Amino acid sequence: MKAGVFGLGSMGYGIASSLLRAGHEVCGADINPNAVERLQAAGATTDSISVSAPTLDAVLVVVLNAAQTQEVLFGADAIVPKLPKGAVVICCVTVAPDFARDMAARCAGYGVHYLDAPISGGSVKAAEGQLSIMASGTPEAFETARPILDAIAETVFELGDTAGAGSAMKAVNQMLAGVHIAAMAEAITFGMTQGVAPETFLKVIPKCAGTSWMLENRAPHVVEGDYAPHSAIDIWPKDLGIVLDVARASRFSAPIAAAALQQFVAASGMGLGREDDAAVAKVYARNVGLKLPGGA
Repeated sequence: MKAGVFGLGSMGYGIASSLLRAGHEVCGADINPNAVERLQAAGATTDSISVSAPTLDAVLVVVLNAAQTQEVLFGADAIVPKLPKGAVVICCVTVAPDFARDMAARCAGYGVHYLDAPISGGSVKAAEGQLSIMASGTPEAFETARPILDAIAETVFELGDTAGAGSAMKAVNQMLAGVHIAAMAEAITFGMTQGVAPETFLKVIPKCAGTSWMLENRAPHVVEGDYAPHSAIDIWPKDLGIVLDVARASRFSAPIAAAALQQFVAASGMGLGREDDAAVAKVYARNVGLKLPGGA
């Protein structure tokens, strides 16, 4: 298949690389020209997505948020009107369910399928083609997207035949993921106040009932003092903001998610927004006068 990938950050580049490895023809777009050049050096075509649009079978959107997604699909240089009828848009962005439903309806007006397909697994899984995808859309959207999904995902959860269900499940996942990262940061720094070194924390807790996937994935970043962004702090005010917006609309109280959100907002306010989300531990460390490994 011929696919265009919008957004070539850690997740989008990994997805595009997996598609190339599976034998698909790929072109990419990103606001950073170096990201596009890097993908082209890996084997992507040199044509822009806009130029290739009439021949694309699929477009994958891996940008930051709903506003960027809407701009890509229906903005000043809208891709959807340029696509051939029967092509599929695979939206991997964390968005509100209502937004996904709106994009699906607008795509349908052009004869283009829309798969609501938020992703989970991080940059390593993206590069390995082993993402988990929480997907919903018409049977035709799934059928058209299948070769792409096979190339980038280890598990595809088919959650219904209308857009929105995938995004609803992603909101549930992000509620847990954000809370678990903040809880890891709170626990590892609390341990330090009790004389438990971060290295000891990481040795013991993954073998105990208090562990989580996020703890085991992010705590090593704190122990190593390495905050190169695999998933940045600034993602969480957006994602947990979506969670709380959806909860509010459903008159559902989510106080634990709200507390986690405040810690990420505080981290962003400290200027840590572009650091790895494990850097939320620096909020706790600052508040109690601790020094984390690496001098943070």
